[in-house]
Amino acid sequence: MPSHILVIDQGTTSTRAIVFDAAMKPVASAQEEFPQIFPHPGWVEHNPETLWATTLGTARAAIAEAGLTASDIAGLGIANQRETALIWDRATGRPIANAIVWQDRRTAEFCEQLETDGAGPLVAERTGLRLDPYFSATKIAWLLDHVPGARAQAEDGKLAFGTVDTFLLWRLTGGQVHATDATNASRTLLCDIRTGIWDQDLLKLFNIPGSLLPEIRDCAGHFGTTQPDFFGGPIAIRGIAGDQQAALIGQGCFTPGTVKATYGTGGFVLLNIGDKPKQSRHRLLTTIAWARGGERAYALEGSIFSAGASVQWLRDGLGLVENSAETGRLAEAADPGQSVYLVPAFTGLGAPHWNSHARALVSGISRGTTKRELARAVLESIGYQTRDLLQAMLADYGEPIEDLAFRVDGGMSASDWTMQFLADMLGHAVERPEFRETTAMGAAYLAGLDAGLYPEPAEFARSRAVDRRFTPGLDEATRAAKYRGWLHAVKLATLPEDG
Repeated sequence: MPSHILVIDQGTTSTRAIVFDAAMKPVASAQEEFPQIFPHPGWVEHNPETLWATTLGTARAAIAEAGLTASDIAGLGIANQRETALIWDRATGRPIANAIVWQDRRTAEFCEQLETDGAGPLVAERTGLRLDPYFSATKIAWLLDHVPGARAQAEDGKLAFGTVDTFLLWRLTGGQVHATDATNASRTLLCDIRTGIWDQDLLKLFNIPGSLLPEIRDCAGHFGTTQPDFFGGPIAIRGIAGDQQAALIGQGCFTPGTVKATYGTGGFVLLNIGDKPKQSRHRLLTTIAWARGGERAYALEGSIFSAGASVQWLRDGLGLVENSAETGRLAEAADPGQSVYLVPAFTGLGAPHWNSHARALVSGISRGTTKRELARAVLESIGYQTRDLLQAMLADYGEPIEDLAFRVDGGMSASDWTMQFLADMLGHAVERPEFRETTAMGAAYLAGLDAGLYPEPAEFARSRAVDRRFTPGLDEATRAAKYRGWLHAVKLATLPEDG
């Protein structure tokens, strides 16, 4: 009997494939980075064919490393970068343009105009989101309006839209399946999260033909079968979730009041709020956490646009470090008497600020400032931005959470220095799991659950293993003083250019 699960974790800067066994243990993996495309300031694109090539290549490599064949794989799960928008020709499967990445800000003026026109309350009520370039709808409209002939083709039903999961599903099934899951649909600005279906009023608002859109399905279920020639035989595709919801699942956050943060290129904090959506009063998002059996769970979410990307800037942009691990050592050696802050608004500020025009700023520099203080400022910015989010979330949640433990994952969670500062700034314990690739774990769990390999959610959550628990060490006065300095720096970063 097939006893393994293959996961495709298609992220913002790389694609990874991991094979899990029947005990949910990883047995093989492969990863491949791909180029980021920056045509203009604030624009970020990916080549769709590169996304596909790295997906196929890493999946094949992981299966080979595990010494398996397609017949050994009980199911395939997909986790993906969310909001990134692609449109392709239904007949040929060829994309009409590069994918517009979630970080892209080219539609900021369009969003501002819609807000001015009074569309914000409708969008918030139906989608739980905000009018921001982050989400897919304005990206779709931009492609339709700027790629010659695209709008006419779309209205004739000749084009298909998808977030990355949908595009990969289309390619994997040889164009047989045009579908997405509820979590990815909930990030488009086009889905009514109360009903889980595409909303006609929103389609009209953004002038998007409904024929472009995929079918919305549960996160765990049969999505189709891969073409036999891709992996030497067909593999059933059984689970899909956007990367942050996949990480929420992978961290076992199935009960209201549990919270996780993933620190990769960006940072994403999700708090489980149960089976009823709740509109945020503090500029956060409400999103579908997962859907199974036609029922949905919801989460409050806050997004940090730049987490690991700030470390990449320190390494690749400034050339101050050779590798990411070096930043922790530099931060530890920094002068504690210098209050240097980085506001990493390279592509604007996300929740709860939602300022598309903010730009990155370093404050507090003196003649004695070195790369040590800059490295510390980069890592501390993770803690400050996370505190912004958690304070807003707890205010929205409205109920005390006893023994709140902040569950972390993603590449930056490997930094002990950063995680300790995070606990210090939050005033709550921070828990890092033994297996940190929880996005892949969540996708594996969905596929394995549908395949009958993995246990029900409650049992899965109990099996979660913690690698290290970081407890707060700062006194309240110091914590408050450092945070006041951060709020002042944010104020400076968000001043008008003539201010």
